[in-house]
Amino acid sequence: MKTKRERTIYLEDTPREEALEQCFRMVNFHDTTEIVTTEKSVGRITAEPIYAHSSNPHFHASAMDGIAVRSRDTEEAHETNPLRLTEHDDFVYVDTGNLIPHGFDAVIMIEDVNEVKTGVLEIIAPALPWQRIRPIGEDITSGEMLLAQGHKIRPIDAGALLASTVKNVKVKRKPKVHIYPSGSELVPPNQPLQPGKLIEFNGTIFSELVKEWGGEPDLKPIVKDDPEKIREALETGVAEADVVIINAGSSAGSKDYTAHIIQELGEVITHGIATRPGKPVIIGKINETIVIGVPGYPVSAYFVMDWFVKPIIHRFLNIPLPQKDTLTVHAGRRIVSSMGSEDFIRVHIGYVDGKYIANPLTRSASVTMSLVKSDGVITIPAGQLGIEQGEKVEAELMKPRSEIQASILFSGSHDLSIDVLSSEMKKTDLLSKVTASHTGSMAGLLAIKRQETHVAGIHLLDPETNQYNLSYIKKFLLGMDLVLLPFLKRQQGMIVPRGNPLGLKVITDIAHTQAHYVNRQKGAGTRILFDHLLKQNGILPQEINGYEREMFTHLSVAAEVKMDEKAVGMGIYSAAKAMELDFVPIEEESYDLLMTKDFFMGTQGQLLLDTLKSEEFKRNVEQLGGYKVDETVTPLYV
Repeated sequence: MKTKRERTIYLEDTPREEALEQCFRMVNFHDTTEIVTTEKSVGRITAEPIYAHSSNPHFHASAMDGIAVRSRDTEEAHETNPLRLTEHDDFVYVDTGNLIPHGFDAVIMIEDVNEVKTGVLEIIAPALPWQRIRPIGEDITSGEMLLAQGHKIRPIDAGALLASTVKNVKVKRKPKVHIYPSGSELVPPNQPLQPGKLIEFNGTIFSELVKEWGGEPDLKPIVKDDPEKIREALETGVAEADVVIINAGSSAGSKDYTAHIIQELGEVITHGIATRPGKPVIIGKINETIVIGVPGYPVSAYFVMDWFVKPIIHRFLNIPLPQKDTLTVHAGRRIVSSMGSEDFIRVHIGYVDGKYIANPLTRSASVTMSLVKSDGVITIPAGQLGIEQGEKVEAELMKPRSEIQASILFSGSHDLSIDVLSSEMKKTDLLSKVTASHTGSMAGLLAIKRQETHVAGIHLLDPETNQYNLSYIKKFLLGMDLVLLPFLKRQQGMIVPRGNPLGLKVITDIAHTQAHYVNRQKGAGTRILFDHLLKQNGILPQEINGYEREMFTHLSVAAEVKMDEKAVGMGIYSAAKAMELDFVPIEEESYDLLMTKDFFMGTQGQLLLDTLKSEEFKRNVEQLGGYKVDETVTPLYV
């Protein structure tokens, strides 16, 4: 007899669109309605055509401030024959929107009359019949169709309904979506964190997405990894909701019970789709309620919500899915993919030299910030091995075009000061931002050469001259009109756990103590510096325990060190300080910004320079620790 941990779950590779169609075919989407007040109707979907109950205006109304007159009484008025009118007998004062008294058929603007004395006015031009009078029904006529069926009511629509005395409207009932986070490792937000515990935040994301798409979310308490608790949650959910989402428990792990329980209570329609991320989704049905098992990793979860929950809500409301904005982009570097699954690549996008350049962000399904920072998503079809550098592809946008157009694309070495730079630039230009891809100094240098970035952050040590950056620029970018901005000096050294438990003092100690080294990626300036120091001290890379373990940012190195008492990594002081770690200084290095002369002379380049020179920016960077910003930031034309 198998225990509850000895389970066999087979994940399929169903194409994503086919999985959605299977769901649509097997579920009866109820078309139910409800009555809401017009004041509460914004964002709702009309269930039937809505007709005006009254005209607007429903009386003859003055269109201007002035006097109401009988047009026939003014026919003799002329510049050479001014005509005098007496209040009450010949005219009455009216304001905009006032009822035109019976017998009057024209309005003369107040600025076109001359007061002779109290109660007597003079005019020098005749009034035409019905001039400056709003007729009955000028805006809305009683019985007119105001909104068609299936219309999403906007604020201006609600105003028109109220203007025509429509007090209540029949709308599509919002589909009820119950959301059950699951996992014994999860704790609610705002609780103290303990090792092994994770904050449950997917539920909040799901709730807000469901609201945005027109559903009615109900976020439930966390369900522990207990099959009976999961069963109880599902039974309660399907009795009350149109859609039940259970987050996590959809893969093939030893505590992923969801698929079995759905199958026992109802039917599993699909378990596993041919996508990366998002593969282990479950789509099922219990009675007539749709049940979606959403993967736990936040990136997978976001895409599954977008691919399945969003169209399901739209199907309940019987409205079309909105068209996503797309943009033709050029791949900033080669993107590798595997056959058999659609690959969804989050990218930074920048407008460089007349074309949009897209650089991939991390592809891990667990990295929430890859969605936060993403400007768009590139889809690599299941039958394609990848995208070549420079290849044109379509990207679905996650940010407005205007924001992408105004962003400065930054490649090269990672530094914490770049986030400060982006924030400070926004104070001057709200659309401006720095979109950074942490590719390493050499990759940034080559991106400048290929005209695939605006700015590259570099700190490349020449071992022969012991100087930074210039020799590399002359070697690899000869013939280009470039500007190098001397930016800052920063402390490079060993990032170690608090108290420096291994007592590391010099680079050779890393090899002698067999510390667990956390390296940077090939081409990173920090990697080049570390390799130079190893060679200088006669140490081979294979003597370093963990030399092959690579991270792409200083903060990533620091985070790894924080979790291991025997770890060490080369990095900058500000990263050690940010992670509350100790730091053993090794070398002061130059971190500079490289760009083309054309970019530097343009609006964005000058905004960048002005920001670098500002005292507030310098002060904020130096507060990070381990930095000294160049006093003058004098451009060097190379």
